[in-house]
Amino acid sequence: MRKFFKLVMVMLTSTTLVLSPAEVLAAKKTPHKRVHVTKSSHIKASRNRVIKVKARGKASRVSHRSRAPIMSADQRSFISAQNYDGSGMLELASTKALIVNQNTGEIVYAKSTNQASPIASITKLMTAMVTLDARLSLDEVIYIDDKDVDYLKSTRSRLPVGTGLPRGDMLQLALMASENRAASALSNNYPGGHSAFLRAMNAKARVLGMQYTFFQDATGLDSNNVSTAEDLVKMVNAAHQYPEIRLATTSPSHEVYFEGRQTPVNFVNTNGLVRGGEWQIGLSKTGFINEAGRCLVMQATIGGEPMIMVLLDSVGKLSRIGDANRIRKWVEHNNEMKPTTTGQSHDPMMVGKVS
Repeated sequence: MRKFFKLVMVMLTSTTLVLSPAEVLAAKKTPHKRVHVTKSSHIKASRNRVIKVKARGKASRVSHRSRAPIMSADQRSFISAQNYDGSGMLELASTKALIVNQNTGEIVYAKSTNQASPIASITKLMTAMVTLDARLSLDEVIYIDDKDVDYLKSTRSRLPVGTGLPRGDMLQLALMASENRAASALSNNYPGGHSAFLRAMNAKARVLGMQYTFFQDATGLDSNNVSTAEDLVKMVNAAHQYPEIRLATTSPSHEVYFEGRQTPVNFVNTNGLVRGGEWQIGLSKTGFINEAGRCLVMQATIGGEPMIMVLLDSVGKLSRIGDANRIRKWVEHNNEMKPTTTGQSHDPMMVGKVS
């Protein structure tokens, strides 16, 4: 019996293990031992050890120690924002940023505010204002045409060519879900067509005092749509005066019915802060093309005050959200708005106003 037991132990410690049914049964009866045998490999499990495994004729090393996932710079920035308590200097990941008290016009924070750059789908706020200024029927059904298809960036859309929706739904989807075809359809169904719509957009910018802003299309896919953070504060403030824009941009989701479908199609807000419901947001718009980076503009109540924030050219998907959370904590931490540093120099900026 002792010889048989030694034979089993030798076979268990060998690199390649082959047991007969009787030997497997005997092994199972051995106290305090568990043996698991497969045709291709034999593994003696140990949570905190590295062991050798022979599988399909090739030896490999398997570690049972769990490794922390490698995080991107974007994820690290977001996590640091979660851990930020609002004290100390406010540092943002966005290349350009401006926060203004909407009531007083006081500049709370500024970073490269006068540098013009592409603004992506932030453009759609102007698209909405021009559409509403024309006082066109929001109940009139307009259709997605082939000329509304994005052949410039080849972006996808959930609105097939031929889709007909009331103008109000097209406006909602353009603002809330940033649907490019919906925004294009609004411009192409404007009196005088797309060219007249663009003239109206640029004329509206001049009226609002947006001196460094130019629009080339109604969607923001064209990188020739440019503006500055200072100009965009003016545009956000103007757009906030429209109840339709406030409602559309702060809706978490919206359902529409397509002809021929019995069930509605659900669209969601591109701003996760709106969907989260923890902010008091009065207006929101996101934007992204490669040339513009990740962009976000919002009107929100922070620390009891209405604030307009413009965040432009963030690299990652989470950076602009992380920046918004930093701003909120910083403002709430400081009862009195404190000067900070700009992105252009290391000197403290004086509190100013945006006219």
